[in-house]
Amino acid sequence: MPAHSRRKLGTVRSAWAKIQKLIRDARNYHRHRLFPATVTEQGRRIRNEKKATYSPYPPAIFLMGPTASGKSGLALHIARYLPVEIISVDSAQVYRHMNIGTAKPGAEALTATPHHLIDLIDPHEHYSAARFRTDALCTMRQIADRGNIPLLAGGTMLYFKTLLEGLSELPSADRGMRAAIEAKARKSSWPAMHQELFRLDPVSAERIKPTDSQRIQRALEVFYLTGKPMSETLGKPKNVSLPYEVVKIALVPGNRQVLHQRIARRFEQMLKHGLIDEVRAIRDKFYLSDENPSMRCVGYRQVWMHLEKAIDAARMREMALAATRQLAKRQLTWLRSMKESREFDCLEENLPEQVKTYLLNTGLKFTEVS
Repeated sequence: MPAHSRRKLGTVRSAWAKIQKLIRDARNYHRHRLFPATVTEQGRRIRNEKKATYSPYPPAIFLMGPTASGKSGLALHIARYLPVEIISVDSAQVYRHMNIGTAKPGAEALTATPHHLIDLIDPHEHYSAARFRTDALCTMRQIADRGNIPLLAGGTMLYFKTLLEGLSELPSADRGMRAAIEAKARKSSWPAMHQELFRLDPVSAERIKPTDSQRIQRALEVFYLTGKPMSETLGKPKNVSLPYEVVKIALVPGNRQVLHQRIARRFEQMLKHGLIDEVRAIRDKFYLSDENPSMRCVGYRQVWMHLEKAIDAARMREMALAATRQLAKRQLTWLRSMKESREFDCLEENLPEQVKTYLLNTGLKFTEVS
């Protein structure tokens, strides 16, 4: 073939290749216009891996919500597709023997997914936010070292806040000082001690109910030991950084009345499963009073009063439901102040799939469980 013919043929082939590329580009353009949400699994994985490289910290998930919002069930659903271990963020589930009224996970759930910070102490013992922070940080580190993701699920918002922001420099508990305050309260009353706190630390007194002996005692103890109001110490800024890339999920009900119906159904189930007998057994086994933090938990306090014959069964139900609704209201108030959290309506039927889609787009290591 002559040279000029070969050059002409090469030019034609080059032009035809360009035309084919233009056709392919046009097809791809229109396909993405028609189906903008279509993403291949490979593309999703590459995108997530790229996003994940931006953080030098291991991931952690905070699953927060009011009582009866479905946190436990959702946590177990997440465990189906992410390599998580669950850390309970519940100030009542730390107590041994308190199973029904705290809605602890059953044997099947505990077998399916590792759970932590459950059944740590007996009902006559005390557990604090400071101890939770220490326990949680230690457990999170162990989980991350195993190559898994800590999933912190619960409704004790103070524990979440303490974990994120750290603790103020408050003095440790002083047994002698506490005994002196308790002796003074026996001679007068806790409302009278609340009035004394009002004179010494009006900011703290405004936040504490006159019947909340535990918090009144602590606020007075701090003032007597330091000479400064507890509110002043708590107000100091804290320079604490949690060494994790935290994904915060907040479960918020779109209809408060439906949440209240859930609360009522759940309490009835607790009664059917033996809540009253559970509290009776705890009273028989341990030396307790209604001032112990364990017996101040919602539900347990009202059953205790019923066993003391202070109220009848109907009044017990009424008071327990009212207290649980108030608890949910306080939890939702805390949630609204939690920054950078992604809210989901806990009443939506497809909530698990919504959360799954969200988590896959965060860049967390995704491992489908067969």
